[in-house]
Amino acid sequence: MSDYKIQMDIYSGPLDLLLYLIRRNEVDIHDIPVAMITEQYLEYVEMIEELNIDNASEFLVMAAALTEVKSAMLLPRHEAAESDEEEEDLGDPRLELVRQLLEYKKYKDASNSLAEKADEQVLKFPRSLANLKHLIDEEKQEEQEYDLEGVQIWDLFDAFNNLMKATLAGEYKHEVIQDNTPIDLYETDILDRAQSEKGLTFRRAFAGCKTKGEMGGMFLALLELMRQKLVRIEQESTFAEIYIVPLTEEPAAQAVAHAISSEVDELPSVLNVDQKHKKAEEKAKAEHQTQENE
Repeated sequence: MSDYKIQMDIYSGPLDLLLYLIRRNEVDIHDIPVAMITEQYLEYVEMIEELNIDNASEFLVMAAALTEVKSAMLLPRHEAAESDEEEEDLGDPRLELVRQLLEYKKYKDASNSLAEKADEQVLKFPRSLANLKHLIDEEKQEEQEYDLEGVQIWDLFDAFNNLMKATLAGEYKHEVIQDNTPIDLYETDILDRAQSEKGLTFRRAFAGCKTKGEMGGMFLALLELMRQKLVRIEQESTFAEIYIVPLTEEPAAQAVAHAISSEVDELPSVLNVDQKHKKAEEKAKAEHQTQENE
């Protein structure tokens, strides 16, 4: 799992995380408590680094910027300035960050608004019954949208962090355990259990995991299943139980294999093992043939 790198397209990056923290803490975007937000932000960055998520460097850049703003907030404020513009620039180190957040939020809201209008426009035109199944599938996929009003990827990071602390609590010994389990096997396990169990909870999905490597692999697999639109996440209210809902009735192993590549019916990890066995058998036959010729 250490060589596995995941690129998520269900979150927008550092600014999205900042907006999430501001909303979760119910603070004014124009008056951000930098020390508190920075501390929480760094906890997420630590998880992102451990999980080896792609574009983690972008979060590190924002973390450095937050730390700089936090340090600047500790310095004495300028009591007077030669002009209003200079007072605005030097008075509050958070201004540039607030500008970026407001700009990002403006475009994010505009994007969501355009998407809603596009959906309304589509409903104005009748569709044939032949396309009914396709429309139902599209609606199921659209339910997997992640915005500031619904279950977010960052809610999962928060739940995963709490689960890690609870599961690994009391383990003080330093032990390096290499987990080479392919991610697709973790994916198959989660999807299969979500299909067979009614109401698979986020917490129960990690039952049986005893090491940080196993838990990290399962979490990455869940994120990948969400990206592949094979599962969706449901939560009735804030801090309520998180449920993993399957979006396909296809057998788990085949569904994961098809999500990775439409041209294969088996998991890549299984195919790789089969290829290794085949090569080993061919090598053994070749060596045996050489011995007989001698």
